[in-house]
Amino acid sequence: MSLENLSKIRLLEAHKTDAKQLGKLLLSVESSILDSLETTISNQTRMNAAYLAITQLCMAALWANGYRPSRNRPGHHQTMIQSLVHTVGLDADRVRLLDTFRVKRNAIDYTGDDVDPASVDACVEAVHDLRDHVMAWLRVNCPELIG
Repeated sequence: MSLENLSKIRLLEAHKTDAKQLGKLLLSVESSILDSLETTISNQTRMNAAYLAITQLCMAALWANGYRPSRNRPGHHQTMIQSLVHTVGLDADRVRLLDTFRVKRNAIDYTGDDVDPASVDACVEAVHDLRDHVMAWLRVNCPELIG
């Protein structure tokens, strides 16, 4: 489903961003990634930090395309992740991988499930790959937003 169609069904709203707003978000991404690498904290906290960076990168991609998730609809994390196919041309396999981290993060947050170190490492690796992809897309498609 296109971004326009997601907007028509009110899963996305129009949003205008600028280099200052996007820059603040991208700095926050870097902070979240650094937190996810900190081995002196719990795996749960590291996973949450990596997942936060994923959602922040999804938001950056949406902003750069003139959208943001709806404030009034549930499922905004799923919408943000799945929109990466349209916002930055991420392939479906990588989107599915990111969505597995969404599901795992929900289990951790809402059931107290443990998170294994391999899942944390995979999520951290995925967020690095996503950051590289989003930044490359921004450099080509919206250089005015990244300075």
